[in-house]
Amino acid sequence: MSRKVVFKTYTQDQLSLLPPSYDDLVPKNHPVRIVNTIIDHVDISKLEESYKGGGTSSYHPRMLLKILIYAYLRNLYSSRKIEQALSENIHFMWLSGQNKPDHNTINDFRGKRLQEHFKPIFHQVVLLLVEQGVISLKDIFVDGTKIEANANRYTFVWGKSIKTSKTRIEKQLKELWSYVEKVYKEEQHIPNTPDFEQINAEQVEATIDKINEVLQGKVIDKKVKQKLNYAKKNWPANLAKYEKQEAILQGRNSYSKTDNDATFMRMKDDHMQNGQLKPAYNIQASTNNQYLTNYTLAQTTADTTTLKEHLNNHIENYDQTPETLTADAGYGSEENYTDLEDKEITAFVKYNYFHKEQLDKKRGKTNPFHPNELHYNREKDLYYCPIGQEMKLIDTYKRNTKNGFIQEIHRYQAQNCKGCPLRTLCHKSKTNRVIERNYNLIRLKSKAKILLNSEQGIAKRKQRCWDVEAVFGNIKQNMNFKRFMLRGTRKVNVEIGLIAMAHNLKKYSLTI
Repeated sequence: MSRKVVFKTYTQDQLSLLPPSYDDLVPKNHPVRIVNTIIDHVDISKLEESYKGGGTSSYHPRMLLKILIYAYLRNLYSSRKIEQALSENIHFMWLSGQNKPDHNTINDFRGKRLQEHFKPIFHQVVLLLVEQGVISLKDIFVDGTKIEANANRYTFVWGKSIKTSKTRIEKQLKELWSYVEKVYKEEQHIPNTPDFEQINAEQVEATIDKINEVLQGKVIDKKVKQKLNYAKKNWPANLAKYEKQEAILQGRNSYSKTDNDATFMRMKDDHMQNGQLKPAYNIQASTNNQYLTNYTLAQTTADTTTLKEHLNNHIENYDQTPETLTADAGYGSEENYTDLEDKEITAFVKYNYFHKEQLDKKRGKTNPFHPNELHYNREKDLYYCPIGQEMKLIDTYKRNTKNGFIQEIHRYQAQNCKGCPLRTLCHKSKTNRVIERNYNLIRLKSKAKILLNSEQGIAKRKQRCWDVEAVFGNIKQNMNFKRFMLRGTRKVNVEIGLIAMAHNLKKYSLTI
């Protein structure tokens, strides 16, 4: 028996007595309502005060802020796509109150207006989550990730290349002066030697002028004359360029010509999927319960030198010091351990070779020739090598890290390694074996090992994997944020904040 098919009414030109409200079309617990409610409770008076007034009316900063945060929550990062959504997407239309700022307005607000004002807004939202018991600022998990900059990947400046070029100029300049000395050798009257210690544009130009002056009227080798002409024309200009480049580098190893603040880094994953060096920023993040509690921007590849500044930023913004901090081996340095100890923070921070030590211990493997395994006589302040020979203190010196932290190193040397049957196993030096000991670092590592192997330490190490790393995974994979839209540290900081805020509110919306 056949049945009659019935379709629902479909009439595009059907009239309605009253137009529907956008509010009726937005579900009660939709993330857009969460963004709207949270931002309504945030103090943005400082942001409002940044407007000068006069002229035509401006779009309200609270509305623009809501739009940007919700756009990042919905994986919309292009200002043109956000502009399009304001005309096509019900949620954006409801959130904006049917205001339709163009892409230039959105981009100016994001790149300029928010530079000085977004970070305090982010911290206000975090504190709201703390008040609701969602997260805690007492226990934090710290890690870093690299995100590619919006910069040309093939126009770069390398610090080592600049150093090499300056060294080459210095060498060739000295060779030219050696030629001058050779010319005047027969006359037994050699001009005063110029200053080669400062290789800069002014000094090099003055030296070349002096060489041309003293060689005037002399029979000069054709190749030397050509080199002098080339040096006069190019070297001062090149050195002036190098000085400007070094000012931009500020101690970094590289930068991109299209985004001077971006440093070339080797990332695990980039948009080209080939593992090459790319201009990028190193994002440092603190998390709790998979919520981002703080973020800072670093221009260095390694995480080691970033922790102190990142932690100080946390303390300054929240006016409180965390009780515990958990991080991987990338942060396990003497400077970081000392800073955490001074701040009275219980640190579950691994150091290099921590896992190797644990594995060797489990397997019963020990290296009797390792300095840590050598017997130390505290009263006499000396070590004994594996065959019992005394290794006496020969030197104590201090060295500075990149951040200016002072380390104290003690050096001990064996008296006579000649003819020792264990020499090839003990060391490969041509002289008597020398070991270096940093007693403060040894103490701090020992303290860290006890904490890491404690019941609480094991739990923190396990939690770190799914806490902070899960946040990075969500941002890069689920939210597809793998490359910045803006350029420069100030603008990139805003983007980090927007994606961090979007992550937090997206996660919060799933819990209510």
